[in-house]
Amino acid sequence: MRIAVCQLNSRDDRAANLKVARELLDRAAAGGADLAVLPEYTDHLGPAATAPEPEAIDGDYVGFFAAAARELGMWVVAGSFHETGPDPAHTFNTTPVFDPGGTLAGVYRKIHLYDVEIPGRVSYHESASVTAGTELSVVDVDGVPLGLSICYDLRFPELYRGLADRGAKIVVVPAAFMQHTGRDHWEVLLRARAIENQCYVVAAGQIGDHDPGRTCFGRSMVVDPWGTVVAQAPDAVTVAFADLDLERLERIRLELPSLANRRLR
Repeated sequence: MRIAVCQLNSRDDRAANLKVARELLDRAAAGGADLAVLPEYTDHLGPAATAPEPEAIDGDYVGFFAAAARELGMWVVAGSFHETGPDPAHTFNTTPVFDPGGTLAGVYRKIHLYDVEIPGRVSYHESASVTAGTELSVVDVDGVPLGLSICYDLRFPELYRGLADRGAKIVVVPAAFMQHTGRDHWEVLLRARAIENQCYVVAAGQIGDHDPGRTCFGRSMVVDPWGTVVAQAPDAVTVAFADLDLERLERIRLELPSLANRRLR
């Protein structure tokens, strides 16, 4: 299976963001990708005042990427977008997945919300405008179970163990990791999730400035089940490719059976 991670610099112009996302998907398809992954909030990153109206799961955003998947004949993990939430003050942070026919094959709503309060330094509460999802999601991609997660979920290993328990052999991580945490934690966490669950981890990140004082780290990458980084994007809006060796995954699970040897359930 050939994978493409698409690295964007989404800002406050939704139409421009989607245009670039489609261009990167075109590059992914031209490079022979079977599946392409976009970052968190492909639709908009920027001041809340410029955020687009949230959309239903059958809205324009989903329609745009359904058409892209169908036209390119490729699986597409369409990053995430601002989905209509349970009340007017809250959205969901939602990842839709499309099969090569453009059918919506799976949906995941971000479970872990980034709430932090450091007096005099940082005050950010994702939960003020986003409602947490409650369900893990694994999608069958041509017979290969694909687990879904988003950004801050990466810090919670129990979520990934839950995906592994549901059969996931690949886990995707659309993200907008901040630069100050990304430089120390991004690769470490991605490799840890791959090693402990003996799965491929495919992480597509935002790159660059998107709001005054806020910069995303980028370094989108693919990590194999041994924890080796097999592909990494440079610091640019671009696409990086990796060929997944699923036989290697099964061999690692056989020769180092840490999942099978677990005692606590």
